[in-house]
Amino acid sequence: MNYANIKYYDIANGEGVRTSLFVSGCRHHCKDCFNEMAWSFNYGNPFTKEVEDKIISSLEPNYIKGLTLLGGEPMEAENQEALLPFLKRVKLACPDKSIWIYSGFTLEELLGEVPSRGATEIAKEILSIADVLVDGRFIAEEKDISLQFRGSRNQRIIDLKPTFESKEIVLWKDKIK
Repeated sequence: MNYANIKYYDIANGEGVRTSLFVSGCRHHCKDCFNEMAWSFNYGNPFTKEVEDKIISSLEPNYIKGLTLLGGEPMEAENQEALLPFLKRVKLACPDKSIWIYSGFTLEELLGEVPSRGATEIAKEILSIADVLVDGRFIAEEKDISLQFRGSRNQRIIDLKPTFESKEIVLWKDKIK
């Protein structure tokens, strides 16, 4: 897997100050995508153990709330294979840090309730580790810059653990507001 960018001290892609990993590779090709250069799986740099180590180290300070995965598309099958062992390392090293994932796939697509190339056993395991899923493709016609942590009105911010416990979609609520 390649990655397009890493943002340390990111406050735009999830709750609190975060480290954000932008993976390379996306087949959605949403109109007006903010990160079109990351559509290619070959874009950027190789995601190595040294990169993983640096990201995990960046999560250690108390003021860092967690890790965010974006893209590209982290839930493309190729990216899932590289991300699962990394996320297991993150949870082991930093169990109190939250993991947010931005995906153009909906939760229903990732779980296989709706046919999708993103629906894999690895996807289910990744979702069981993650805390929040911002799901749904960016739709330019539904763009709304006033939305918190998402770009278009169709996208949802799903609190995964209560969603899996209740078997109903539970939307994330900002604890600060």
